Amino acid sequence: MILLVMGDIVSALLSLPVALLIRNRTIPTIGDVRGLGYGVIVVYITIVVFSSFLVEFYRNHNEMFASDMAIKIAFSLGLSAYVLALFTYTLPAGSQGSGILAVSLVIFGMLQFICHFLYRHYVNFKGFARRILILGVGPLADHVGAIIPSTDENYVLSGYVNCSNEASQVPVGTVLENKGGLYETVRQQKADKIVVSLSERRGVFPFHEVMACKLSGVEVIDAPSFYEKVTGKLFLEGINPSWIIFSDGFKVSSWLRGGKRAMDLICALIGIILTLPFLPLIALAIKLDSAGPVFYRQERVGEKEKHFFLYKFRTMRADAENGTGAVWAQKNDTRITRLGAFFRKCRIDELPQFINVLSGDMSMVGPRPERPEFVEKLKERIPYYSERHFVKPGVTGWAQVRYPYGASVEDAVEKLRYDLYYIKNISLAFDLMIILETIQVVLFRRGAR
Repeated sequence: MILLVMGDIVSALLSLPVALLIRNRTIPTIGDVRGLGYGVIVVYITIVVFSSFLVEFYRNHNEMFASDMAIKIAFSLGLSAYVLALFTYTLPAGSQGSGILAVSLVIFGMLQFICHFLYRHYVNFKGFARRILILGVGPLADHVGAIIPSTDENYVLSGYVNCSNEASQVPVGTVLENKGGLYETVRQQKADKIVVSLSERRGVFPFHEVMACKLSGVEVIDAPSFYEKVTGKLFLEGINPSWIIFSDGFKVSSWLRGGKRAMDLICALIGIILTLPFLPLIALAIKLDSAGPVFYRQERVGEKEKHFFLYKFRTMRADAENGTGAVWAQKNDTRITRLGAFFRKCRIDELPQFINVLSGDMSMVGPRPERPEFVEKLKERIPYYSERHFVKPGVTGWAQVRYPYGASVEDAVEKLRYDLYYIKNISLAFDLMIILETIQVVLFRRGAR
């Protein structure tokens, strides 16, 4: 995503002198471009890149056909043109270069299509693929090999090397002969990376051979770290407490906590100010739709497993859990009101949680808080589930933008993979990216029930 965004920023910058060349029919100078004004240039670049982000142009990029790219670019340019029109006709600074910006927008669309098309073919071109050699032939090695074709990275599997007596569970014909030793096998296969995927390393790990490969420039990585890198989540079945302790990550410093708190307060105040005028209409709509209170208060488990009350707009019948107790919401849940289904899809029911953020019970970004009844059951069945409570729960989170609504133990396991990945890689930049992706989720109404 970083490479694609940087390419779009360069394309946006290039589109300005090209537009000046078309209008003036003379080669523009740096002064001609600066004549548009630095503020106008920054606003133009921000709008075109952010519009591309909103239409999900950077999501699942390698799976797009050329026609899909053209459609997304058309939507992005339409959104950019609308916002630029508002900018140029409401601010005097922007009206001076409105004609140039209109031409630049068309040129940017063409440059963006060319850059993304070439990038996709470069990434998918097998000649530039990085070759992966997996050390091991057991269930862990089989799992790692299975995820290689499904990643966005340009990886190809060289094969598996058996250096222990574990039973082979990998496809027949993919196990490489290792007569000359691991280093010679790596050299013959021209492998760029070794993924250590041994179910048991004690007494069988070839230290000297792996070290020779490492010192020769071949990257060596263990299976959980490789899984994390290519999927954006943690491989719970392959990690142990020592991996968590010695891994690079899981660092929540006092500076980070202070920065997150400042970001939380700013975002929550902005959210309350923007939504305040609509609260009377929302409250009236809830009252007219079904009998019961406007707000719904529910006990949840927060940081360090401290209980707190989470606030939402009511989206279910007032008697939704009478006789059933706490149960997960299901697809086409009959307990959800007609208006509630719309609120859940648009995430309107989550707006009162800005109050939870201001009070300090929640953060804008973090693992979603679960109900105590569910937490106790999940802690018994899922390893490392308690570790998600070492940070504040969030209004949104990495699991929310990467995985649909969870309504089972299996879903809870999958979401925990993302939550632990977030905790391991927590940063303000990561939080900002998740907030931006949440905007996409809300606009395209993905994942809610």
